[in-house]
This record gives sequence, C-alpha cells and structure tokens, in this order.
Amino acid sequence: MVNEKYYGYGTAPSIIRELFAYGLEQAKKLGRDKVYDYSLGNPSIPAPKKVNATIKKLVDEESSILLHGYSMAQGFESTREAIAANLRKRFNTNAKASELFMTCGCAPALVSVACALTTKPDDNFVVIAPYFPEYNVFFKAGGGKVRRVDPDIPDFQINLEALEATINHDTVAVVINSPNNPSGVVYTKETLEKIAAVLKRKAVKYEHPIYIIADEPYRELVYGDAVVTFIPEVYDDTIVCYSWSKSLSLPGERIGYVYVPEKCHNGKGVLSAVAGAAREIGSVCPPTLIQRVVEECVDCMPDLVAYDENRNDLYNGLTEMGYECAKPDGAFYLFMKAPNGDDMAFSEAAKLEENILIVPGTGFGCPGYLRLAYCVANETIKNSMPGFKRLIEKYGK
Repeated sequence: MVNEKYYGYGTAPSIIRELFAYGLEQAKKLGRDKVYDYSLGNPSIPAPKKVNATIKKLVDEESSILLHGYSMAQGFESTREAIAANLRKRFNTNAKASELFMTCGCAPALVSVACALTTKPDDNFVVIAPYFPEYNVFFKAGGGKVRRVDPDIPDFQINLEALEATINHDTVAVVINSPNNPSGVVYTKETLEKIAAVLKRKAVKYEHPIYIIADEPYRELVYGDAVVTFIPEVYDDTIVCYSWSKSLSLPGERIGYVYVPEKCHNGKGVLSAVAGAAREIGSVCPPTLIQRVVEECVDCMPDLVAYDENRNDLYNGLTEMGYECAKPDGAFYLFMKAPNGDDMAFSEAAKLEENILIVPGTGFGCPGYLRLAYCVANETIKNSMPGFKRLIEKYGK
C-alpha cells in the first residue's frame, strides 16, 4: 500500500523533463550541435567569480566541523543578517534577520508557506496564468486548493477583473511571480498597486487578510529599463520566497529563504508556522557551506550580457519570421504563440522534424503558447533559426 496522492505525483509525466531527456538521447545520436534544446530553465552563465573563490577559501581555511556541521534550523543568524542588510540597502524595507527563514531553495519555501497558511480544506491559493506548473503541487501541500486566473493575452500582465472574480471568502493568498516563468514578463508597479487595492478591498469584505506570496527566483534577471518592484513596498501583507538558483547560477546548491516582514498581518505567527511546516517537510538546517557562501556573496549581481544577447536574437529572429511573441523583460524565457494554434502539436512537430525542443504552454495554464528557455549557447539560437523558418512556413498558413 502507498499513498495514492504521492504515487500520482511521483508517476505523473513532466513534459519539460521528457523533452530534456529526449534531447540528451538525440544529442548522443546526432551530436549536441544538431539538437536545439529550449526545454529547461537551467542557468547557462557561470556563477560570479567571487562565489567560486569564496567556496575555495572556506574549504581551505575553515574547520571541517564548522564548515560541514549543522546550522540552526532557521539558518545561520549571520547569514540572515547579511541578507537583511542587502534588502535594507536595495529596497524600502526595514528587514531584520529575525524575519527570515533559510530554506533548501525556493520550492520548499513555497511549500512551507502553503502549509503555514492553510487552516481548512476549502482554503485556496490564487495563481495567475501562465504560471509554473509545480504550483499545482506546492499549494495543495497543506490540503488546500488552487484557483486559476486566466491569462491576460497578449501582454501577459494581469486581468484584474478576472482576479477579483476568482478571489472568494476562502482565498488565503494570491501568488505573484515576477519576472514571470514562463512569459518573461515583468509586472509593472501600476499593475501591482492595482492588485494591492483589490486585495485590500477583499480583505475588508471577507474580514481576514489575503496575502501575496511573492515567488522571486528571477528578481535580479531584468533587462533594459524594466524595473522589478519589491512587492512589500506596495502591499504590507506580502510573504517573499526567494532563491539564488538563477541570480547566482546555483540551482544545484538548493539555497533560498522565506521573508515575512513584521508589518505583515500576524507576521511573527506566520513565520513560526513556516518554521513548523519546514520542520514537517524536512527543509531545515540548509546546507552550511552554501549559506556561508551566500553570506559573503549576497551583494553579487549576475552578468546578464549573454542572456540579453540571446533574448534579443531570439525575439527578433522569430518575430521577423512572423511568430507572435511576448517581449520578455526579465528571467530567461520567451513565450511564443503556436502558429497553428495547437501548442501540443506544434511542440511535437518541432521536436520530430527539426530537433527543436520547446515546451507547450498547456502545462503553464496557457494553451496555444510555447515556452522557450533561452539560457542556451548563442550558437543554438542562430543554428535553430532555419528550422523555425521551415516550421512557420509549414504550419503557419
């Protein structure tokens, strides 16, 4: 006997992983340069030099007991203070170490918050399409439900009327992911202020707080004049979940945090519940070495030149052929409309006919679109353009 829910999660197919695995097999047969893999959001720029230098310094100079032993459950106070200082310096916040809980990446941060806020079976979390597919797992972890707001096509901001209609008496939080995976769109400050106004009205109507859960792994990946608004600046009841997977190119190190400002409704209580939830799911005492690295490298910023070049080359190349795309202002994703209107069929055709691996938007709650992760070698983009041209000529009629 096994738990049917978890068995379902464990056996459910992931089209992203399936495409990635297919690409690896094709690369063995044809050569890596003949497969154009836009499936996986795995950072392709190296970590800042200071990160590797810090790892080497710590390994060489620190006692192995101190370096590889347990931290406290919530993470080192010195690491949390370094993060709080960074937030104070960059944003209009009075962040304190006591308001932070370190986690093994952003996923357990989100799961811990979901569990902490769910108090009854009808509690729900509102997600805004397009959204990261794992939200369907994360925000049900505490026994609650997920409610979806349909996408705001073609700009992929947020349909405020649809948001307002989706929130009900049992809504405990709205999940905001900006820069967005999969669209690459950055929500404007005006959009976020309007969301805040909606939630304040709803909180009064239903006589309980409605939180924003700000999922921010791409916060530092922003291009041109776009600005990523720090959401606690516009809405007090905001809980921030963050990781360094993308900003420092450290996805394999699994390090992140939950930030619950004291000004947040019952902030101390929420943070204690997050700590309890993290204890239950086993996401406590995050890796000691990488906490120490973050402590010393928290002010490092990513070098986005390569991503920006890829962004422009991919967007310009595809739109010149006639593809319709949302112009990405952040992250490393581009969201493209399927020329034949069928994202599943177009993804399959691209895979089988051109070895171009792109992810259908159906899994992101947005059928008819496709996600391209442009954290790839620039040659991949240039060499895939003839294949994209053949595809739109065949299927775009």
